[in-house]
Amino acid sequence: MQCDVCKKQDATVHLTEIVDDKVKKLHLCENCAREKSEEMEAHFGLADLLSGLADLAPTSVKETEETEKISVKCPKCGFTFRDFRKIGRLGCPACYDTFKENLSPLLKKIHGSERHVGKIPSKEEVKRDTKTILANLKERLIEAIKLEEFEEAARLRDQIGEVERGK
Repeated sequence: MQCDVCKKQDATVHLTEIVDDKVKKLHLCENCAREKSEEMEAHFGLADLLSGLADLAPTSVKETEETEKISVKCPKCGFTFRDFRKIGRLGCPACYDTFKENLSPLLKKIHGSERHVGKIPSKEEVKRDTKTILANLKERLIEAIKLEEFEEAARLRDQIGEVERGK
């Protein structure tokens, strides 16, 4: 799917806006999404977004957060969860462990998971996939030679050559 803004690159970010029961979809490439993000950040800061998500939490979670856990301080930097909710950033790496119970629901809501897996740039992803394919083919080639399946070995050799030439 092509980017709705530049009409040049593939869309990798898909936004859906619902206002008064009207659905508006916007498909953006990384560059246009970055520009749109900067525009939106001027109107809505990360701290506002995160505090808004915390408000969506069930009442019992909010009450627990407000009473017991908000007063907990990071042993390294002295940051509190209230500080995080106020500015939208943690004070240091130790904060992630200190506030794990409070951060888990937020991370799941934002990312769908607690664990960050990162993103591989598209060119690097292709290189990684090619390396994986080559390694797999070479493994299969060695196995075919060991089993004296020479026709299969020749076919695999040809496939390896094609992948290495970039076909």
